[in-house]
Order: sequence, then structure tokens, then C-alpha cells
Amino acid sequence: MANPRKSRVERVTKESSVVVEITLDGTGVCNVETGVPFFDHMISQLGKHSGFDLTVKTNGDISVDSHHSVEDTSLAIGQALREALGDKSGIRRFGNSLVPLDEVLVQAAVDLSGRPYLVHRAPEIVELIGTFDTTLGRHIWESIVSEARIGLHIRVLEGRNAHHVLEAQFKAVAQAFKDAVALDPRSGGIPSTKGVL
Repeated sequence: MANPRKSRVERVTKESSVVVEITLDGTGVCNVETGVPFFDHMISQLGKHSGFDLTVKTNGDISVDSHHSVEDTSLAIGQALREALGDKSGIRRFGNSLVPLDEVLVQAAVDLSGRPYLVHRAPEIVELIGTFDTTLGRHIWESIVSEARIGLHIRVLEGRNAHHVLEAQFKAVAQAFKDAVALDPRSGGIPSTKGVL
């Protein structure tokens, strides 16, 4: 590809230091180290099932808790996705998926619209998976959406196991991303009557 769709983002605050590298036209190769093992597992699902090559390195104040590392990493991932998309010329723009994971069923739909909006419907689950605070689940999507500037709907239609409920969301969103970022050979440029996304 003459102009590979990739980006590198560095985000540094007093609470964390994050580097994210993303290649949209990859093969799902992931190298994720955030200091939060369950979060690493989820972000690896996002890369693998979207087909994005994704490298994430985070050093954060996890001695306090994982909130800042998870939030700042998610913001950086959203920014990297936005920058890798460039002007979005030729993309499909929309993507959707329906993903089962044992007893869980998740529907995800994305619009690479340039406008951040999240609709997230999920059941109440236990507060901890190991040491991971599951209340961060929705906040991860809020953070990615705000920086990527996308519309994202996630609905957990069935499910009870906390690990499965979160993991299926990442797989479903990844599949929706794979469709939305794909290049459409029939596209006449920017997929919007406004002429910009």
C-alpha cells in the first residue's frame, strides 16, 4: 500500500506514559503491556479481531489503582485510530457485528462519523475480575469514542459471566471496526454527502 494507514501516539501525564502504534491494514499482531493484565487481554482481542497491528506500552500509577492507566491508554488508542484513518477517503464508514461467546451475545455497530457518541447497554456484573475493576468497561469505550470521534453502539443481548461479557464486547467492536475501516472499491471518496467526516 502506497500510503499505509498507521499512526503513533504518545500521551504523557503526571499519572501515566502511553505509547500506541496502530496499523489498520495489518494482520492482527498485538504487543500490549499496560501493567493491567486483564486490560491487556481485552486490547489484544481488539487488535486481533479487527486485523489491526497494535502495539501498546503504558507505564502508569497502578500502585494507586488501574483507572488512570486504563483511561489514558484508551484515549491514546482512540486518537491513534482517528489519525490512522486520515481524511477517511474510500472507507466503508459503517460496520456492525453480532458476536457470541459461550452464553454471551453482543451486538456492536460503529459509524466513523467524526462525531463522538456512545450507547452502551450491558447487564450488571461482578465488580472485580481478578483485580480488574469491571466498572471501567464502559469508561474504556467512552474514552476511545471521545478521541476517535466515532459513533458506537454496544448491546449485550445475553450473558452472565463477567469475563465473557467484557471479552465479547471487545471482539464485537473489533469486528465492526474491521468492516468500517475497510476500503470500498466503489467509493467515490469521502463517504458522506457533507464531503467530510
